[in-house]
Amino acid sequence: MKIKDITDALEAVAPLSYQEEYDNCGLITGQKETEITQVLLTLDCTEDVIEEAIRLNCQLVVAHHPILFSGLKKLNGNTYVERTLLKAIRNGIAIYACHTNLDNVKGGVNTKICEKLGMTGLSILAPKPGLLKKLVTFVPPSHHAALLEALFKAGAGHIGHYDACSFSTEGSGTFRGLEGSSPFVGAPHQLSTEKELRVETIFAIPDETKVVAALLGAHPYEEVAYDIYPLSNVHPQVGSGMKGELEVAMEETDFLNHVKKTFGAGSLRHTRLLGKPVKKVAVCGGSGRFLLNDAIRSGADAYITSDFKYHEFFDAEDKILLIDTGHFESERFTPEIFYDIIQKKFATFAIHLSKVNTNPVNYF
Repeated sequence: MKIKDITDALEAVAPLSYQEEYDNCGLITGQKETEITQVLLTLDCTEDVIEEAIRLNCQLVVAHHPILFSGLKKLNGNTYVERTLLKAIRNGIAIYACHTNLDNVKGGVNTKICEKLGMTGLSILAPKPGLLKKLVTFVPPSHHAALLEALFKAGAGHIGHYDACSFSTEGSGTFRGLEGSSPFVGAPHQLSTEKELRVETIFAIPDETKVVAALLGAHPYEEVAYDIYPLSNVHPQVGSGMKGELEVAMEETDFLNHVKKTFGAGSLRHTRLLGKPVKKVAVCGGSGRFLLNDAIRSGADAYITSDFKYHEFFDAEDKILLIDTGHFESERFTPEIFYDIIQKKFATFAIHLSKVNTNPVNYF
């Protein structure tokens, strides 16, 4: 097994192109072609986690939070980041981070939170724009069906809960082959006017390479004319936060107890109780201040996240029950996602869930 086999499996679920601009997802130390026999999964990569990897003979650590967010000017062990990286490199341990790209996909961090809370009817709280593109090409009718089949197989044509989506219009195309050409119809130096179909379909940015390869492989023309346009449409399966509903509405204090027990929180910070049952819930693992207004607009009765500052609690304005679980607590289930992805792909590979508590916050 190579490192790239593990990272490819993770990126098939959470493509690196879905990470936020400030983030640093991907392989931080190590080389993708390195052979490995065991992997350690964790929320944070710390010195203690690297020590655990050494004891377990794990050559790869997969973490949610990147140990390195910005460039280092020195690497001499003066900070925990430098010491962790030095220890990993000296012991031949690769570090891979899967952070906001996993936050932003359905089936990722926020889906896992909702599942732990027993929520159903899940959808992205704030779908992201700019992650979709449109392909336009022109094909003779004889190859129309085969081309669409190849494009759909490569991942094109998905819109929400539908697939195989496309639109075709009939028209005429002109071309003239130059010296050295071998036209599909006609002959070199001869102007041809042929019946063609204009084909339009949509695809997600991570699938662009596959979609273009499928287009070129299935198209009969020697030179394929096609256009790719960026779209402003939101991607319904990619974005920040998640919303859904509890199977049965709960009184606020019962729901707070449910949240505290589920997340294993030492305590919860929350806005004042509103005196109404909690049925609709919005969540965001990690720092979710930026989604408060989205949670309110969604009609949620409660919003679960972390890292709210004192004055930011006022922003709930008695419109929603805001619950701050703590950053670590809100993302503590993330290694389970890594485990499920890797185990499903490589059932016999040695996978370890870290037993190190990396939470830097203690409760007294």
